[in-house]
Amino acid sequence: MTTDIDGFAGRLKRRENGGMIAAWIGAPDPLLVNHLSQEAFDAVVLDMQHGMWDMASAANGIAQVRLTGKPAIARIPVADFASASRLLDAGASAIIAPMINSADDARALVKATKYPPLGERSWGPSLALNHFGIAADEYLQGANGLTVTIAMVETRAALDAIDEILAVDGIDGIFVGPSDLSIALSNGARLAPDSAAIDQTLAHAVARCRAHGKLICAFGTDGERAGQFLKLGLDLVIAGAETAQLRAGARAAITTARKIAAS
Repeated sequence: MTTDIDGFAGRLKRRENGGMIAAWIGAPDPLLVNHLSQEAFDAVVLDMQHGMWDMASAANGIAQVRLTGKPAIARIPVADFASASRLLDAGASAIIAPMINSADDARALVKATKYPPLGERSWGPSLALNHFGIAADEYLQGANGLTVTIAMVETRAALDAIDEILAVDGIDGIFVGPSDLSIALSNGARLAPDSAAIDQTLAHAVARCRAHGKLICAFGTDGERAGQFLKLGLDLVIAGAETAQLRAGARAAITTARKIAAS
């Protein structure tokens, strides 16, 4: 099954069902991607920054997501803009780029993810054409408006430059990283992604994104936090990483078994 990439961009902008929830996977196992893609996630993110994906496994992971008719998103390593265009060629619907701290960083990202005249993305989307089921000319003409380029805001510098980043033509939105942002806001004193300071920053970021007509996404540590983000008005959220969900499920099963056995 293929997914029209326009469907993903359009749903993000319309905030269907009050916003989208994406799976977040760092373990480089396409079969794990297949299993989580079967659940009621709206999209799947492959984390290549802190996860262990390489290009070959990521291409296979993207294919597994596409089999379920859902959009695949890839978070690239810091400043690895060359991989962004390759992942789009492999069929990714969106790119998340970490540590975008200035308008210059944002423009460099756009160069890799958008075709001329916006950027300098090189032609070669053979797998993308297969996944999307469209002709080459159609993909070329529509790709800049249909692929989604997302800059991560997770430092003081990025917060100070948020309007300049959002104003860059070709940046479709931002992704707030609460963990790194909490470290930055506390000058390295603490890790507090669920703090009031982050809530205040997110509210400001939502307002700036709405002013620019751009998307806003963020990483939630669990389902409760993700729900709070959706209520705040975010367009796409994460409800925890796959490792946390796996271990939480295991703990719940073990606790239930022990409780029943002791009763």
